[in-house]
Parts: sequence; C-alpha cells; structure tokens
Amino acid sequence: MSRLYFRARAPLRLSFCGGGTDVSPYPEEHGGVVLSATINQYAFASLRPRRDSRLTLASLDYDVVAKYDHPRRMRFDGNLDLIKAVVRALRVRRGADVWVHVDAPPGSGLGSSSTLVVALIGLIDEWLRRPLSSYEAAELAFRIERIDLGLAGGRQDQYAAAFGGFNLIEFHRDSTLVNPLRIRNDVLSELEYRLLLCYMGQTRQSAHIIERQVESYRQGHEATVQALHHLKEQTLEMKKALLLGQVDAIGELLHEAWEQKKQLDKSITNSHVDRLYQLARREGAIGGKMPGAGGGGYFLFLTRFDRKHRVAAVLEKHGGQVVPFQFERRGLTTWSSASPGVRARLRA
Repeated sequence: MSRLYFRARAPLRLSFCGGGTDVSPYPEEHGGVVLSATINQYAFASLRPRRDSRLTLASLDYDVVAKYDHPRRMRFDGNLDLIKAVVRALRVRRGADVWVHVDAPPGSGLGSSSTLVVALIGLIDEWLRRPLSSYEAAELAFRIERIDLGLAGGRQDQYAAAFGGFNLIEFHRDSTLVNPLRIRNDVLSELEYRLLLCYMGQTRQSAHIIERQVESYRQGHEATVQALHHLKEQTLEMKKALLLGQVDAIGELLHEAWEQKKQLDKSITNSHVDRLYQLARREGAIGGKMPGAGGGGYFLFLTRFDRKHRVAAVLEKHGGQVVPFQFERRGLTTWSSASPGVRARLRA
C-alpha cells in the first residue's frame, strides 16, 4: 500500500541591491526597497502523515533528527528550531515525519534560512489544506523568524522565496509590496551569460552584522544612515537599467552598491574577500557584491562576456568555488506524491 507524501520547494534568491533597507526600523521611517531575483537553488521540505501522534523532524543536510511523542511536547533547544517554530505557528496537532534539505548552507548569503521557513509553511499548509496566499506565507515566515524566534534580519528573503522571479520589493511601515519586473528575455539571457556566482568558502552569522547595523542606525551614525539612503537610490537606478537592458550599467551599479554596503558594518567584508574582489575586477569583472548581509558566503559578479572565464579561473585559483545557476521564475511550489499519480500547484 502506497504512502502519501507532501512536498514543497522554494527558491533561494540573489539580492542585487537594497539589502539593509528592509531591516527595521529603517523601512518604517524612510521606506525600504530591494531588487532581487530567485535562482534554481532551493529549500525542500517533505512530510509523511503518521497514524499516531508522533512527530519526527529531520535535516538531511546535517543528519540531525528530533523525535517527540506529540507536537505539543516539542522543546526549543537550538536543535532544528526553525522547523519547530513553523510546526508551532501552524498549530500542528497530528503526527508526521518531516524532512528538510537546502541547496546552500545557512550563512551563505542566499536567504537559505528564510527560504526554508517559507517551504515548510507551504508544506504544512498543503497537508492541512489551509491555503495561504503568497503574501500571507511570506508575512507568516517573517513573523516566525523575527518575532517568534527573535532572529535579527530583514524581510526581503521571505517575499522573494514566496513569490519567485525578478522583483522590486517595497517595504513600508504597514505594508510590503512586491512588484514583478517585466524584463526582456534577451536581457535575462545576457545576465545569466555574464553573471558569475562564487562561493568564498566561509559562512557567517549574519545576525551579528545586522544587529550592529541596526544599532549604528538607531544611534544616528551618519555613515550608516547615508549608506542606506544611497542604497535605496541605487536600487531604483538598477531597476531602470534592468528594464532598459543596460547590462554594463548594472555591473557598475553593483560595484557602487558594494562600496555603500561596506559602510554599514566593518565585518561585512574582510581581507580575503577584498583580495578576491580586486583580482576579479582586474581580470574583467565590472562589479559585484555579496548578495547577503556580508561577512562571507557567496559573491556575485557581473563580468565582461569575453573575460568571464578568466574571472572564474582567478577566483578558483585563490580558493573560490564558482557555482552555475539560472534564474527561477516560480516561487513557492507544493505538491503531493503517491502512486499512481502526482499533482502540483503554484502559489498565487
């Protein structure tokens, strides 16, 4: 007799510009804006309903398992707490086995933790037949991470994962607005051809960087405040360049955005990252930036088309790992699988 499995997948994101302006209290006071795109790297979650009340949670990446006689008996102990927080927020009272897997590690700068939360919300939502809209799923993910668990960070990752695609996301005091960008296919192809994503070989605790950024902003440090203002302006300029197909200009704006981003906290970069960036620029990268909070993880470069191979070679020579990718238009996707058929649905 076949068993029914519920599954969910949400895409990781590249933040091109504006990261930091989505971190409170800046968006409430000035309005934040982020330009991002999702890629074909994902967070996955699977669930198999049980006939009893037992709950089993497992991370396939870290080979970690937590078992409970009932969902009400979960304890937050630093072990798979993200999964537990989603289970609690969605008021799960039935038994189930849950597995998760993410294509990039936490601290990589691709929004993996938030994307996993979005995937888990979609998974349990599919199982319990309580459909949430993309906005509702993103906002719930934000609440679980930032309020329930008290993790420092912004709100762009949750919306990028839920909606998917190339978006300009606006953050206001009482609302968030996702604006899908209608970028020409030839521009997207050119970007994929010339963008280079490199893993720098180290992850970081972004929460500490963000906490210091927030404290610096609250104290009114001029460098931090002005850097956030400039990042917002550059985000709108980059949106314009994207819609007009000005790919070289996007590279130049990536460089300017990286220079501004480094003003937010001294730990955003380090000597290793600075050295690799200088080498990449020397070999033909027009510009680039870390797509996350900084301090390590991935770095995104936009190169001259005839120099991409040289940029890749010098990065790998000095310990970087180039990761191929393509843009992903779809956001959170859920489906169930059991013989003899499979059905799938996208969030609207």
